[in-house]
Amino acid sequence: MYTRGLGLIQIGEFKDHDGFDGVMLEQPGLGFHFEFTHCRHSPVSPAPTVEDLIVFYVPSAEQWVIRCAAVQSAGFKEVESFNPYWRQRGRTFEDPDGYRVVIEQSSW
Repeated sequence: MYTRGLGLIQIGEFKDHDGFDGVMLEQPGLGFHFEFTHCRHSPVSPAPTVEDLIVFYVPSAEQWVIRCAAVQSAGFKEVESFNPYWRQRGRTFEDPDGYRVVIEQSSW
């Protein structure tokens, strides 16, 4: 979902490392990655809030439209942003666990 919708690539994964599974995703050259983990023996229920956001800035209007379509196609659903700021030039999407991603049509 995050790779297809947001253009992230998988750079690593692990299975049953002390009871945890995980995957690491990044956009090359940015100097950070996201790590999604799952505990096999004590699963944690997601507890996102409407202000837990990952924001992607897409300066090109054409690329912004393409990215928003890709996010929806990957299974994110569009939701109303809690903060009105993100409605000015962006769209907010939610994954099945309730975590939110904003695709902002501007530069950082």
